[in-house]
Amino acid sequence: MGDLDLAVRGRTYREPDGPHSMVVRGRDLDSALQHVTARSDCRSVAVVGLPEQVPDMTPLIGKRLLLVDGDSGRLREFAEVAIRAGIEVEWIRSARPPFERLAAALLPVGGIVLAAGRSSRMPGSQKLLLDIDGVPMVRHVLEAASEGGCHQTVVVYAEDDVKRAINGRAELVYNAKAQTGMASSMQAGLRAMRPEIEAAMVVLGDQPLVGSRTVATLLRAWRREGSRPAVAASSADGWAPPVILSRELWGDLFALKGDAGARQVLQGRSELIDIVPAPGRSDDIDTPDDYTKIVKLFPRRRPRQRA
Repeated sequence: MGDLDLAVRGRTYREPDGPHSMVVRGRDLDSALQHVTARSDCRSVAVVGLPEQVPDMTPLIGKRLLLVDGDSGRLREFAEVAIRAGIEVEWIRSARPPFERLAAALLPVGGIVLAAGRSSRMPGSQKLLLDIDGVPMVRHVLEAASEGGCHQTVVVYAEDDVKRAINGRAELVYNAKAQTGMASSMQAGLRAMRPEIEAAMVVLGDQPLVGSRTVATLLRAWRREGSRPAVAASSADGWAPPVILSRELWGDLFALKGDAGARQVLQGRSELIDIVPAPGRSDDIDTPDDYTKIVKLFPRRRPRQRA
């Protein structure tokens, strides 16, 4: 069914086992529509280089359609037909296949910021509200997730002060069971993920040195590495959050209890995880000493001079 081969985790028409996305050239669109009709588990179709005539696209109702072509008039024609049919459609004006954008569109990843901890080792106020370069710590983390390319960003919280610090900058999920441990917060975040989300990136709310470049690097690695359902940043101890977890692992995550997390699912199963070098640092803040050390890594803002 065509000769276009894109690095989209192997989930193209060449390997359609289970839920999958499909990438085809325009000349193969009729065959792709036949495939979609036969396979209800085909979630998304990307068409690169549109044909002259718009075919009957009703088989794509309920699917996601991505159109790529250098001709804006042809893009508009196809998009209008798709929209009238009630098809979810996105289009990219490009004469060449934009590999990274295609992969991102076909394999969306959601970000889950865990921000429901009790800060038991940090005396005083909630540590996630501590000032880092003039911004509450937790906001550094959620901005890294959203600016790094996560299609949906969810913050799981337990205290109203954290909710106020987010101030509408991300989706909020309240975890009434936060005192039971990390597992309940991660599960609350997973339940909030939209149906089209293929994987979730879990990041801790007390990791202000995880920047958008770290997130973007891990997303690219996960989309290119089709054989492993998890991707994490390398650390001195092997790997550390953020960690990206494919939907196929979510069942194991929902079975966790207490203070368990992704590490308990991946421990001893090296075949499941790809550890990649990434910019930024995964340091988390647990104690006042941790906070003092990390604050020194941020440049101090110069005070404004009054006229």
